[in-house]
Amino acid sequence: MTHAAPEISPRLRRTMELVYGVEGVAAARVWQWGETIAVGVRVGPTTSAADVLRRVEAAVAGVREPGEAWEFGVLEE
Repeated sequence: MTHAAPEISPRLRRTMELVYGVEGVAAARVWQWGETIAVGVRVGPTTSAADVLRRVEAAVAGVREPGEAWEFGVLEE
């Protein structure tokens, strides 16, 4: 018996699209619990993690809602 992966909300799906649209993002994950959203990225070998995180934050600014806490970080290998 196979189990289908849980559906993610259109908003979180859009967040993933925006994150993957940022140059230098090699992999990404997005989590939500309550009013907190966390975005983790793995950056390419020739890019600065700090620069990529700054651009990811800017890219998702349009989907952020008042009262939410957003956290951004680098995924470990």
